Amino acid sequence: MSPVALPTQHAAVLHGAKDLRFEERALWPPQQGQVQVAVAATGLCGSDLHYYMHGRNGDFVVQQPLVLGHEAGGIVTAVGPGVKNLVPGQRVAIEAGIMCNDCSYCAKGRYNLCKNMRFCSSAKTFPHLDGTLQERMNHPAHVLHPLPDDCTFEQAALAEPLSVLLHASRRADLTTDHPSTVLVFGVGAIGLLACALAKSYGASRVVAIDINRARLDFALEQGFAQQVYCLPMVDKAKTTDEQLRRAKETVSTALSEFNMPDGFDVVFECTGAEPCIQMSVHAAVTGGKVMLVGMGARNVTLPLSTAATREVDIHGSFRYANTYPTALALLASGKLPNIESIITHRFPLAESARAFDLLAKGRDEDGRMVLKVMVGGQ
Repeated sequence: MSPVALPTQHAAVLHGAKDLRFEERALWPPQQGQVQVAVAATGLCGSDLHYYMHGRNGDFVVQQPLVLGHEAGGIVTAVGPGVKNLVPGQRVAIEAGIMCNDCSYCAKGRYNLCKNMRFCSSAKTFPHLDGTLQERMNHPAHVLHPLPDDCTFEQAALAEPLSVLLHASRRADLTTDHPSTVLVFGVGAIGLLACALAKSYGASRVVAIDINRARLDFALEQGFAQQVYCLPMVDKAKTTDEQLRRAKETVSTALSEFNMPDGFDVVFECTGAEPCIQMSVHAAVTGGKVMLVGMGARNVTLPLSTAATREVDIHGSFRYANTYPTALALLASGKLPNIESIITHRFPLAESARAFDLLAKGRDEDGRMVLKVMVGGQ
């Protein structure tokens, strides 16, 4: 007997910097504990863009063909042996990280710090784990989350970046019980989600700082921030002392504009840029918190004495843990008004390379800014 040919599907596969190919691949049935999902929408992320542009993201270099994408939702098309909680036809959000469930961090519920974590579309582990820019993928059932009836596939894709902010907000003790004042550095997609989430927690004041006037105008017009401040463009400081002095002076001017000279309870730093990280310490109120959300500069000079003497807590925040059900419920609830306005452009899966090129440019042919780009699998 001749072997039965496997069905096929298409995927956007990265072979190297700016070498993304639309390929036909065999479609394997789901294995024990796995579910097959027809991917309906994938949001493109900054880390995906780094892989596309440079063939690497920081220290993580692509060593074999890799399917990008990790912000996604879709429809269950088949379930593997042992899967009891999901059925074909069910709509789900795909949580991209697969934790080991066997280490001390997983046992403590901090699986985002799992030493054996495998993450879709990341080259950190080898062999790499393919991401969601494919028509169908097999994924463990325990990291698939049923969608509320009122949640769209694009909202399911937004649940991943929103989870990043939910995790950061928990570390900042942001709650509805004690309304906080919140300052957000950077109003890309992540910064806008930080603003929206802070407002949903009942923050008494939400303001934003950026160097991009168009993005700040968007944040104001769509109701994400109540007030904004555009940082002046200046030459790079020649010395560390000058850089630190300038950071303090610049943010003092911004705080005066906001009429908040003492600073804000919580500062979300969503840029990863060294000057903004330095400004964040001065922007926090005495006894306040700085949440480091943005990934950027690897080594940063900080005004630590200022943080220490004013008891400003500087918290790292990496990915998320146990956030998806909350994120999906929030997205379906309507408590994040205008949230889908963050999605500015959409492409079919076959045009994934065009989608990445547009994300890299930051503006389309009509001059409209690019925030979140969605790629559709179906």
